[in-house]
Amino acid sequence: MLTSIAAIMLTASAALTQTPAPRDTFTLWQLPQQSPTQMMSYVIQTVNEQVIVIDGGNEAETGYLRGFLGALGDHVTLWIISHPHSDHVAALNAILDDPGTLRVDEIAAALPEVEWLKEHCPGETATVTHVERLRAGAERCGIPLRELALGETFEIDGIHAKVLGVCNPEIRANGVNNSSMVWRMWDDKKSVLFTGDVGAEASEKVLNGPYRDELKADYLQMAHHGQAGATEAFYVAAEPRFCLWPTPDWLWDNDNGGGKGSGPWQTLDVRAWIDKLDVERHYILKDGLHRID
Repeated sequence: MLTSIAAIMLTASAALTQTPAPRDTFTLWQLPQQSPTQMMSYVIQTVNEQVIVIDGGNEAETGYLRGFLGALGDHVTLWIISHPHSDHVAALNAILDDPGTLRVDEIAAALPEVEWLKEHCPGETATVTHVERLRAGAERCGIPLRELALGETFEIDGIHAKVLGVCNPEIRANGVNNSSMVWRMWDDKKSVLFTGDVGAEASEKVLNGPYRDELKADYLQMAHHGQAGATEAFYVAAEPRFCLWPTPDWLWDNDNGGGKGSGPWQTLDVRAWIDKLDVERHYILKDGLHRID
């Protein structure tokens, strides 16, 4: 999905003005990809039009994201980062390098330590760079970077949030993915469970920890783009009515060019797990922009 920035901004503005945001709950958008690569980007607008961004995607998403946020007023109250992989944080880093007219009040994350990354994740040199760029960019722009703690709660304009999982330095398998933050956001009308790219080991840690009974949510963001992420038991405990899949078409069908099922990914297995649950609707990245009121 490669288009000019001007066309992207027009598309975003049109999508935002189709109908007015409801006043009794927040609006959630799952943003579409701007390159074939998997990514994750969500935007929330509160009842009083404050804006929260979740991740933001690859650097290729930067133009679309700028236009989308511009149409919402060019002001982000809180930007939450699930973990510092490129397909989640690179767009924010690009914006911090050149913020333009966009204002960001605060960034929140539970980032792995750079020294831990260097010692235990030798293949994550790009991630080290992303963490360093994020910290430097936030400082340069004068934006507070809040480190979220396990069990921490916060509230923005009627939206409550609680951190159910953070960095797991004792888990070396699957490196940074298993240090994705897991958190739940809710108001009186609906709830969303965000999982980032959390892996099997970290999802089991949450499932067997003190917050197991707080996993249930109306909307569930499927971990690691819907494959090789959380365990089936974790999804069963979440009891979602709706699933958010940050999953491009090739990954949705496990297609590496040879047709459905020809790739090494586990998406079809995860889809089979979810088919056992009472899910009413799936919101899939491959299908473009999704708006949830």
